[in-house]
Amino acid sequence: MNFLRGVMGGQQSSGPQPSGAETIQKLCDRVASSTLLDDRRDAVRALKSLSKKYRLEVGTQAMDHLLNVLQTDRSDSEIIGFALDTLYNIISNDAEETEENQQVQSDDLAVQFAEVFIKQQENITLLLSILEEFDFHVRWPGVKLLTALLKHQGPQVQQIVLVSPMGVSRLMDLLDDSREVIRNDGLLLLQQLTKSNAAIQKIVAFENAFERLLDIITEEGNSDGGIVVEDCLLLLQNLLKYNNSNQNFFKEGSYIQRMKPWFEVGDDNSGWSAQKVTNLHLMLQLVRVLVSPVNPPGATSSCQKSMFQCGLLQQLCIILMATGVPADILTETINTVSEVIRGSQINQDYFASVNAPSNPPRPAIVVLLMSMVNERQPFVLRCAVLYCFQCFLYKNQKGQGEIVSTLLPSTIDATSLSAGQLLCGGLFSTDSLSNWCAAVSLAHALLENSTQKEQLLRVQLATSIGNPPVSLLQQCTNILSQGSKMQARVGLLMLLCTWLTNCPIAVTHFLHNAANVPFLTGQISENQGEEEHLVQGLCALLLGICIYYNDNSLENNTKEKLKQLIEKRIGKENFTEKLGFITKHEYYSKAAQKPQPIFSSPDQMMFDHEFTKLVKELEAVITKAIYKSSEEDKKEEEAKKSLEQQDSIISHYKSVIREQDLQMEELKQTVTSLQAKNEQFQTTISQQLAQIQQHKDQYNLLKVQLGKDSQHHNSSAQMNGFQPEEVTRLKEEMEELRKQHDSLEGELSEKNALIETLKQGQVVAEIVQPAGESEQIADLKKEMETLRSQLQVQSTEINRLQAERMEFLQTIENNAPASASGVHTVSASPKNTELEEKVGTLVQEITTLKGELKSLSEEKSSLMQQLDTAQSTAAILQDEKRKMQQELTESKKEQDDLLVLLADQDQKIFSLKKKLKELGEPVDDEDEDLESGDAGDLDDDDDDDYEDDEAINDDEAGREDD
Repeated sequence: MNFLRGVMGGQQSSGPQPSGAETIQKLCDRVASSTLLDDRRDAVRALKSLSKKYRLEVGTQAMDHLLNVLQTDRSDSEIIGFALDTLYNIISNDAEETEENQQVQSDDLAVQFAEVFIKQQENITLLLSILEEFDFHVRWPGVKLLTALLKHQGPQVQQIVLVSPMGVSRLMDLLDDSREVIRNDGLLLLQQLTKSNAAIQKIVAFENAFERLLDIITEEGNSDGGIVVEDCLLLLQNLLKYNNSNQNFFKEGSYIQRMKPWFEVGDDNSGWSAQKVTNLHLMLQLVRVLVSPVNPPGATSSCQKSMFQCGLLQQLCIILMATGVPADILTETINTVSEVIRGSQINQDYFASVNAPSNPPRPAIVVLLMSMVNERQPFVLRCAVLYCFQCFLYKNQKGQGEIVSTLLPSTIDATSLSAGQLLCGGLFSTDSLSNWCAAVSLAHALLENSTQKEQLLRVQLATSIGNPPVSLLQQCTNILSQGSKMQARVGLLMLLCTWLTNCPIAVTHFLHNAANVPFLTGQISENQGEEEHLVQGLCALLLGICIYYNDNSLENNTKEKLKQLIEKRIGKENFTEKLGFITKHEYYSKAAQKPQPIFSSPDQMMFDHEFTKLVKELEAVITKAIYKSSEEDKKEEEAKKSLEQQDSIISHYKSVIREQDLQMEELKQTVTSLQAKNEQFQTTISQQLAQIQQHKDQYNLLKVQLGKDSQHHNSSAQMNGFQPEEVTRLKEEMEELRKQHDSLEGELSEKNALIETLKQGQVVAEIVQPAGESEQIADLKKEMETLRSQLQVQSTEINRLQAERMEFLQTIENNAPASASGVHTVSASPKNTELEEKVGTLVQEITTLKGELKSLSEEKSSLMQQLDTAQSTAAILQDEKRKMQQELTESKKEQDDLLVLLADQDQKIFSLKKKLKELGEPVDDEDEDLESGDAGDLDDDDDDDYEDDEAINDDEAGREDD
């Protein structure tokens, strides 16, 4: 212990003092060999005190012993805290160094020690487990140590933490620590952990980091908070920047709405603290991260929409128009508003309606343009206003039309200052930066909008008193030819190139001035210094646009003549070389990177981002057009015409389809409304039916109650066992029986008619029926006879029932007066019993009759099906008969032909025999007689057959007529 006192500054002992390295070696031996925890703790405490002064010696000799202490002495929080502090001192660079070379050496030393520490991944895992300890003297130095390791060996430590079980979750628990020191250092740790690692960023975000960080910002006072708010905002930027997944999660979690209170600044904006400026600057940058042009278009548009809906854009516009706002905050606010409205029609329309709090009120766009063309304003602020105006016009044809309309003669208001007037004033100002900004702004008002390019041709400018007005296009070329600063000429050339692109009418107006083409060819062909290469390239681009978009309406300046002029005075190779000067310029590559104009000085403002994209599109097509022949130009023009025709046809069909879609939408809406009405009607009907049923139930209940009361008070109202209501009911039943009887009689008559029809059909069917189906017809005939007998029996039964019914009705009518008078006798009892029996019998007979009627209907249906089958069979047989008659006719015709031939042969034989007789040749008379007899018999047979056929034909004809 005396040795430790000496080291710690106790009494100085006599004799030579040990060096620092020797002392550290002895302390390390004590840590490694001591069995008592107190000795080890004192040794580690001594190493901690020496670690800042003897950083190299402690790091090289004691690191392994300190790591061993972390593993073996976990139960003692004090020694663990000393060990962590010692490791932090040798890895961090907190010690102040006065000389620069010493600082560099310190940084290198920290990197080396950090590399040694993480060489074994178990050390990081051990450190993460130590962070779970709640003891302040353990947790705080552990947080600082891990932060230092991340600063020096970030990617390696991130990878180890990523693969460690619950590694990120353990670190996220630091944000919930009630001790602000640990929570604040935990924020710094998470900042280092989430740098450039999308996987860890996602894990941290899904560990509810957004909710926790926003709560901390709110607790600390939003923009009025201290450095803790700054740390939270930096961590939020790490989580959201270039991480589309986290951005979507932030938007879907409705965290954008919680950003609105950040920008609610008071009316008194004087005396902003430096921390408040820093906080608000970071808050604006965080908004820009969500709507950055480099994000996917869908994610950006959804965030823009959310910012408008929650009122965040409106709050930013209030800051924009407020007074007393620091310049850097105002500049960043303008840039933020620019990206919130960029490409969003709703946000752009709202921004166009914002007015500055002036007297009289002026649109915010006009106030911002006044700052842009004012050369006394800061350069950064003018660039921000230019970016805001560009974003306002980006994909906003409505806004482009409003800006151009302020320049047209019919809409100019002499009493107020408009955006168009400010742009024209800046375009012809003596300040080259104002010229460039105004030219680029006008170019954005014409970008991809042929209508506004044609409208701008109508703008007339009064140059001086007494001189006629000139067009804006002509004035631009006049200023260009007079010579001015490089920046102003570049701006005018960019405006002219944008104006003439894809606008043949503007090209014609430009070529109509005879001085324009010679000026361009002169600028291109001159051999000037490198500073003029950019102007030469832009002149070549403008002349190439005049060739490519030329409609050959001017005879002296057709495509072919302009190409010949280039070939004679410039040369095609020289022309393409000068055209290539644009893309080779250093300022071109800088402008092509981002839409926002970011320049360190005004002299570097040469190119606009959108113009660089236009050059990229036109350079190849212009070079190809220069080398094309006239025949290829004609073919290309024909192809263009055909494409235009096809486009017009397609546009026509699109309009038709659009109209049909509108009609379909209207019809769908109509159907939807009708369905809704139908549902309402159905509901109303159901309710009414329920009410009707309820009324019926109430009526029946009242009816029963009235019947009971009537029975109680008027027992004499009964008549022979029947009440008046029962008599009425019996009359109704008798009326129903009469109707059923009439219907049965009608059905009986219909069945009789059907039977007669079947009989007639049977006769016809027997004529055409083949012998094979006669048995089926006989069966049908028997069934019909049976059915007829059944019908007769049923008719008899019905007549009997009708007679009984009439007798019953007569009995009821005779007894009705007695019921009315309320008189009844005992002698009427047998008659009442007889009536009741008749009623029961009648009801049973009616039920039986209904069943027989049902079976009769089924038999009728079956009989009708059989009749249909017989008729179809008869039709088939009729067709077969017709075919047989046709074949018989053809056979008769052939037989007649054969008879005629036979008669001719007989005549020839007879004539030959006659000649033989005349010549004296012997002839057999018997043969002759036989032949003559046979011929006669044959003729007789033929005559008989013919008569039989005629009789058959007559018989069949008669049957067909029947």
